[in-house]
Amino acid sequence: MSKIRVSAISYTNTVPFIYGLENSSIINHIELSKDIPSECAKKLLENKADIGLVPVAVIPKIFNAEIVADYCIGATGPARSVILGSYKPINEIETIYLDYHSRSSVMLARILAKEFWNIKVKWADTTEGFENKINGSNAAVVIGDKAFTVEQKFTYKYDLAEEWIKYTGLPFVFAVWASNKPLGQLFKTEFNNALKKGIDSIDKLEKSSFSYLPQHVDAIDYLKNNISYNLDDNKKKGMTLFLKYASEIN
Repeated sequence: MSKIRVSAISYTNTVPFIYGLENSSIINHIELSKDIPSECAKKLLENKADIGLVPVAVIPKIFNAEIVADYCIGATGPARSVILGSYKPINEIETIYLDYHSRSSVMLARILAKEFWNIKVKWADTTEGFENKINGSNAAVVIGDKAFTVEQKFTYKYDLAEEWIKYTGLPFVFAVWASNKPLGQLFKTEFNNALKKGIDSIDKLEKSSFSYLPQHVDAIDYLKNNISYNLDDNKKKGMTLFLKYASEIN
């Protein structure tokens, strides 16, 4: 039987999931890759993966998409690793550069600008290193571990999850485990158990394994207090509202 191809996100917030998968028997039944979020989405869309930790914004585009796990990358407060950084207040921003790693966070920024911040800006695509070139009335959506690197340099920093929660009263979900084909219940149960094992093991993770992060970042604290992993009913409501707004964005 061929192994099930699983695409996980290569960010710190996914380390517990990867730990759980790699330290459970399910690792013998999967082919695990680690990718940036937009690549996870691309792999599922192009049938180069069977399961992916995919940006929520992409789910409507995936044929036969099914959410296969009770866990996600979500936030019930500041997520810290998804920010809009600028040197001007929000109402003086003219151009927002969009992180090329992202799908859901880019859409979230567009929704916030239109529905809640009530600002009209130019949107600009980016390439590697864009976060170091922001100046004047420009701003940038920066996601993942590089948000930690630049968070202290901006005069203004807007946490996008916190902004969403402030305006909607609902938590935000950045990514969910989704498949593009039917999977057996036995596999899904084993997959969920592995993810739970990883989340339950956060305190056991070696701090030395996060040496790539800036010194001011406490990775364990971030995983426990900024990222919310359980895909509960409230998060599903937040997802539904996000997808409704997303469908109305040109």
